[in-house]
Amino acid sequence: MTETRTLEPEEWELWDTWMRAQRLLTRELERGLQRDCGISKAEFSVLVTLWRASGRELRVGELSESLDWDKSRVSHQLTRMENRGFVKRTRYGADGRRAGIGLTLDGRRAAENAILVHADNIRRHFLAPLTPEQTSVIRAWSEQVVDRIEPSHDETGGDATG
Repeated sequence: MTETRTLEPEEWELWDTWMRAQRLLTRELERGLQRDCGISKAEFSVLVTLWRASGRELRVGELSESLDWDKSRVSHQLTRMENRGFVKRTRYGADGRRAGIGLTLDGRRAAENAILVHADNIRRHFLAPLTPEQTSVIRAWSEQVVDRIEPSHDETGGDATG
């Protein structure tokens, strides 16, 4: 049986500080989206995902997978965004039988504006204070965490190469 041990006080302090910094940064970025763009973080996630998609539209299932949200959450979010005029339901694919979702003109404008505003806020609150060395260390550490924790495509039945 392996011995269970707690963290040392310095380790707890590091963990608590990192978690607090993450919460504060997330809160400030979300406030910026709401204040400067009038959209929520969830709306931003949908807008950017559709903005990056070919033809600015996806199947609803693809959107759900891309966001890593359950289909019920995506459906409710899309209904709210459809009511705001940001997205529209479409027929998707060559046969036109699959349910899709696409950006409206207002949705494209909102996405373009929010991407610029959010990038500026990320730069101001996160990137600007970092030295090149700090940036390099954070990137390397983040990649290690992702590689260690995120399930590989092999485990999920997909292609591990990408």
